[in-house]
Amino acid sequence: QVQLVESGGGLVQAGGSLRLSCAMSGRTFNTYFMGWFRRAPGKEREFAAAIDWISSSTRYADSVKGRFTISRDNNKNTVYLQMNSLKPEDTAVYYCAASRGAAVVPGPYDYWGQGTQVTVSS
Repeated sequence: QVQLVESGGGLVQAGGSLRLSCAMSGRTFNTYFMGWFRRAPGKEREFAAAIDWISSSTRYADSVKGRFTISRDNNKNTVYLQMNSLKPEDTAVYYCAASRGAAVVPGPYDYWGQGTQVTVSS
């Protein structure tokens, strides 16, 4: 089992920044891909960003590219999502997820955190 705990959400004005953290514990040796997804009110869960734990290669949704940066700290078993130039449409619950294979859709992700709320005011 892999446990994921997100933190760092909150309320911020448009144009501001937040950094989300996802601490991973448990049987992490076979986890290769870490993703951030988000679900806005009344919408489906959508992909935001992902990182390959081994190679550090990254992928981003077009809606966040250039504004969000995903990174990981191997020593701390933690993945981060730095969010800059936030917009009201970024308001959502943000979830961290772990997968044994590269994916930009929710299906292949085996483990999920509880989510952290991000609210961007206009």
